[in-house]
Amino acid sequence: MPVSAALQTLQARLPFVPELAIVLGSGLGALADSPEAKAGVTIPFTDLPGFPAPTVAGHGGRLVFCTFEDRKVVLQAGRFHFYEGHPMSLVTAPMRIYGRLGVQAVLLTNAAGALNPAFGVGELMALTDHINLFGTNPLIGPNVGPGPRFPDMTALYDPAFRARLQACARDLGQTLREGVYLGLTGPSYETPAEIRAFRGMGADAVGMSTVPEAIVARHEGLRVAGISCLCNMAAGLLPQPLTHQEVLEAGAAAADRFEALVRAFVRGLEL
Repeated sequence: MPVSAALQTLQARLPFVPELAIVLGSGLGALADSPEAKAGVTIPFTDLPGFPAPTVAGHGGRLVFCTFEDRKVVLQAGRFHFYEGHPMSLVTAPMRIYGRLGVQAVLLTNAAGALNPAFGVGELMALTDHINLFGTNPLIGPNVGPGPRFPDMTALYDPAFRARLQACARDLGQTLREGVYLGLTGPSYETPAEIRAFRGMGADAVGMSTVPEAIVARHEGLRVAGISCLCNMAAGLLPQPLTHQEVLEAGAAAADRFEALVRAFVRGLEL
């Protein structure tokens, strides 16, 4: 998907160049309705050339440019998923746009299934790394400059950002887990056999987003942090079947803790 038309439309309406982008995953979109967001500038996805409306419950489909904890930010309420049939170029288009706008960092959030039996439903997990099982890479094709042809992914999830998240969680009296996120295409949930295999690979949580965005954000030169809301236990760890409604409900239940952590992280953040 060409990014230039959407970028030009945004630049014509922007109140400022944001320093930080925050992508709000399934069930975590309440920040886009915060008082700061309501005082900002909202641009629906459908106002941007080439951007369709999201088709998944819990994804609002808009960009909100606002001052949030004394930072100029863009809140991305919702995202595009590969399983919706979108090309990777659209899934990752917001990251391309943020890089070209001059955004310095991105906080990616998602709803995920917990693979680690020591973790519980409703807990938050800072991403330390990821495993890409999407079967493709968003950088396949001609290299999109100015990013390098072979970008390094050694410390994709910024260690300093992760340390700050942990410090903020301690100050709030929260427990913030850390772990490896494994990304799959979906939309079917995983089988118990797959979950056992993924645990053997070292994954702590599994989901259907984030990985392509993180790769492209790094390629664009953005610093990256990631938080998963562990909204269910992965297949086979509990007897009941998995549902998307369960994910939305768990996200809503964790919303206050999630918002408090994000606010504390942004407040005084050094970029």
